[in-house]
Amino acid sequence: MRDHLISFDDTKVAFNSKSDADLNRAYALFKMISYNWLVKISPPFVNFALWAHLPVKGLIRATIFKHFCGGETIQDCQKTIDTLGRYDIGTILDYSVEGKESEADFQNALDETLATIARAKGDKNIPFSVFKPTGFAKVALLEKKNAGFELTPSEKLDYDKFLDRIYKICQAGHDANVPIFIDAEHSWTQDVVDEVAREMMKSFNKERVIIYNTLQMYRTDRLAYMKDSIAHAKENNYKSGFKIVRGAYMEIERERAMKHNYRSPIQPDKNSADHDYNTALNIALENIENVAVCCATHNEQSTLFLVEWMNERKMPVNHPHIWFSQLYGMSDHISFNLASKGYNVCKYVPYGPVTSVLPYLIRRAQENTSVKGQTGRELSLILLEKRRRKK
Repeated sequence: MRDHLISFDDTKVAFNSKSDADLNRAYALFKMISYNWLVKISPPFVNFALWAHLPVKGLIRATIFKHFCGGETIQDCQKTIDTLGRYDIGTILDYSVEGKESEADFQNALDETLATIARAKGDKNIPFSVFKPTGFAKVALLEKKNAGFELTPSEKLDYDKFLDRIYKICQAGHDANVPIFIDAEHSWTQDVVDEVAREMMKSFNKERVIIYNTLQMYRTDRLAYMKDSIAHAKENNYKSGFKIVRGAYMEIERERAMKHNYRSPIQPDKNSADHDYNTALNIALENIENVAVCCATHNEQSTLFLVEWMNERKMPVNHPHIWFSQLYGMSDHISFNLASKGYNVCKYVPYGPVTSVLPYLIRRAQENTSVKGQTGRELSLILLEKRRRKK
């Protein structure tokens, strides 16, 4: 074995970029998130406070926004890009405005995504761009298309606009040599996204991997889909790209399945999701000449699974088809320790107007409370580093 195996307990490396004030703010934030009841009551309270014009925007900006976001604009993110870059960690600029459904909003999302690609061009510190498909069309339209219903003439026009926006982004990524992550959606729109992602890969992944689809491995059908996708790519002479995640919509998926009386697409337990996640990594690695993979997880065991797989086969730590990714503001013990050993690492760095990214921020807080041990792990590592610095 080579000496590239990772210890995620090295807090000096993990928090080297953080000042004492940064650590104290992070500790207070994760402590607050650890109270489930507080996270549950936050959305209505924050929405009411904003509606009533109470002075909470500054508080949000100085706490949860500062911790999880790079800024309100691409330019605001420069300090974060530079800081991560000093530790050999790439930035993925993620325009994280959610829940907008007007034509003006769709155009704005397109413009912002194209701007992230233009900003990333030629900059080693910004290795990818990303978009969320529901940022470019009404969810109801994609849901109707996903269910196989006939679209009205006006809906067909709107769907063509949706396809055109995605094509423009993928073309821009191809021309600028900036790979694109297509984020995952709920199961009731994901088939449409999968179909579009396949067409984009077929068009733009001939010579190199530019387009990546996202696989949510807490779904029971993703391994079969992945195998089918790789086979289709080989048959049609293009390469596959996959960002592999566990997923972010488990409770919503189960509730909807129960409400509409269909079989839940979600794994029966965490062990099943973990098994499929690592199996997906293994499938990607066994096809690594034609498949590029991003191991996007805060799970230490899956990360180590990939690290050990690479070590056993004496693969270069900076193999161009293998990336690791975590969210900005979370799991620095994984990101910074990996990067310190030369692995390809990037962080999702959300940005956007403070009030517009609130749905994203609330979702981050809710995920931290629902992922077993996540908040506790963050808090324990921060405490270890604070003690180390005192010594």
